[in-house]
Amino acid sequence: MDTSMSTQVIGEIIGTMVLVLLGDGVVAGVSLRKTKAEGAGWIAITLGWGAAVTIGAYAAGYMSFAHLNPAVTIGMAIAGKIGWDMVVPYILGQMIGAIIGAVLVYIHYYPHWKETNDQAAILGVFSTGPAIRSLGANLISEIIGTFMLVFALLAFGMSKFGDGLNPIAVGILILVIGLSLGGTTGYAINPARDLGPRIAHAFLPIPNKGGSDWGYSWVPVVGPIIGGILAALLFMILPM
Repeated sequence: MDTSMSTQVIGEIIGTMVLVLLGDGVVAGVSLRKTKAEGAGWIAITLGWGAAVTIGAYAAGYMSFAHLNPAVTIGMAIAGKIGWDMVVPYILGQMIGAIIGAVLVYIHYYPHWKETNDQAAILGVFSTGPAIRSLGANLISEIIGTFMLVFALLAFGMSKFGDGLNPIAVGILILVIGLSLGGTTGYAINPARDLGPRIAHAFLPIPNKGGSDWGYSWVPVVGPIIGGILAALLFMILPM
């Protein structure tokens, strides 16, 4: 990557903004009252998130490494794929992009918030939550899901893809993680994707919203980081 650090950070901002706009956008369409997609279900959400990651990666890929995820950035640094000097700027860009994307979802669905009385559904547009609240089990779910994500991304880096095809493979990866592993916690597998929109939920004047569930908020931050670290460590000790 021969672009400047500022350009790379802009890439991470834009890519993560697109990821959250389209990803949280599909959740809003399914969850909020009186949208045309209301009730479309889990399959629509997982398909939407897979496509959102693909489009976000395409949007960022000519400017940055298109990590769009602090757990991926940390994992790549541990595996020696990027320098440690890139970690903090990338994560800051990802957080900024995630917050902007969440604000855009709020604006886009503006009339539908006041039609929705379910506080959990409103929060679920912005951030993840467990199907069964058991913080230890929830943490393990996020570790496993993110381990699969980062390990697969590192493995993808060892393969040759045709020009422009890598983001499609990543989107399929996100889709299958959501379908296979996402039913427990909503598969944040990305600290910025969860924490950025959760912050937006806290400050936005959303009608009928409740609390932002800060008691759970550490799980989709700590779990993905641990999962990314473990994936990178395993990758490093395996034969090339």
